[in-house]
Amino acid sequence: MLISDGPGLSEVRLTFGQKIWNINWTLVILVCLNASVGFAMLYSVAGGSVEPWVTRQAMRFAMGLGLMFVIALVDIRVWLRYAYVIYGVALALLVSVEFIGTVGMGAQRWVDLGFFQLQPSEVMKISLVLALARYFHSLSLEEVESLRFLVPPLAMVLAPVALVLRQPDLGTAILLVMGAGAMFLIAGVRLWIFGVAIAAVGAAVPFAWNYLHTYQKARILTFLNPERDPLGAGYHILQSKIALGSGGLTGRGFMQGTQSYLNFLPEKQTDFIFTSLAEELGLTGALGLLALYALIIAYGLGIALRARNHFGRLVAMGITATFFLYVFINIAMVTGLVPVVGVPLPLISYGGTAMVTILIGFGLLISVYVHRDVRIPRRASDGY
Repeated sequence: MLISDGPGLSEVRLTFGQKIWNINWTLVILVCLNASVGFAMLYSVAGGSVEPWVTRQAMRFAMGLGLMFVIALVDIRVWLRYAYVIYGVALALLVSVEFIGTVGMGAQRWVDLGFFQLQPSEVMKISLVLALARYFHSLSLEEVESLRFLVPPLAMVLAPVALVLRQPDLGTAILLVMGAGAMFLIAGVRLWIFGVAIAAVGAAVPFAWNYLHTYQKARILTFLNPERDPLGAGYHILQSKIALGSGGLTGRGFMQGTQSYLNFLPEKQTDFIFTSLAEELGLTGALGLLALYALIIAYGLGIALRARNHFGRLVAMGITATFFLYVFINIAMVTGLVPVVGVPLPLISYGGTAMVTILIGFGLLISVYVHRDVRIPRRASDGY
């Protein structure tokens, strides 16, 4: 799946005006529409009020949108040059959680910056894509297929995963591993290596079970049989299924969701906000949101295919894959297809760091599009 940059690429220098013109404005509009759905749902689950969630979420979106445009206009070669530095900073932030992290909802995952509660694990999702893209960009196809060249990127993945598992945050750790797996596949790693890795994980499951926290074991057992503890571990998913079913084809109507208003549905503004939407807007509204997500993912894939430099292709595919995994895992979680692991629905769920980092990711995606014809040498010795 490795694609060469191809001959005949000339050095491309874009003016500020050309960069503005080259921004993929359709993608920007789709992102804003998606976020608007989130604002509407947060307004609804708050009982028809912009407090306590909509105002803060809108401010975070505005900040993230500004960062998105700034990042989009920065030359893609700058992100290549500083990819490892950004990864190092993200890793240092993860380490700092061990010493100065704040505790919330039974987990130590945040760093208090005074004006903002930063969740370093969310930052790592984007940083890891950049670092892996830079590493694989510099390799030839023969090197990518060699096992010894896979040791450094594996270390890049396992270090943050180990730190995230200590917080503990199984959902984010799974996203990091799956996102990295997508990057390895895109870069051209042989399929038999994935087969060996999956087999090794399967063999390790019985041993890993003993190291899971009690609540994590309960989530897995509840996934297998939600009715085993309907008022305890199974409460979340059972209430979610009730809300999904009560929505029917067209829903109960905007701001008419009984599960949300009567507080039967837990975490209605974060992990289970898709359930609230499906109850109020029904299957039609849920499919409409999925169509919007599908369009965004399609644009991301299109940007990756149009990029004429390998680093840009890897970044675009990595960001798009990460976004897809967010959507897939959250919706599969609230519909009972996978265990509840606490993954937010992108641009919809209430949350500061997740919102901003997703928009930063879209900034990188748009930067790839703006600089799609820029030539980037495959070796650092060639200059970048």
